[in-house]
Amino acid sequence: MLRRVLVAGALVASALVALAAPAGATAVGSASAAASCYKRVGNHWNCITPGAYCPATAHGKYGYAKVTSKRYRCSYYTSDRRWHWKRA
Repeated sequence: MLRRVLVAGALVASALVALAAPAGATAVGSASAAASCYKRVGNHWNCITPGAYCPATAHGKYGYAKVTSKRYRCSYYTSDRRWHWKRA
């Protein structure tokens, strides 16, 4: 009985992953493509995602959004005590 539940859960999970992945891309391939865009160039960062968490090396620095190319700053939010990219 437990085996049937585990197998059914695995099938549902794999179906959800297949629906969420873009056509022709694997989950690993799309994650590595997004990660390769996010990089430090001198004193600023390229291809950041607005509102996302900042790495420790980006605290107080500026970055440019990957879609709109607008300028953001890595700012500290007291509400959740974390650093996020905020519109500058």
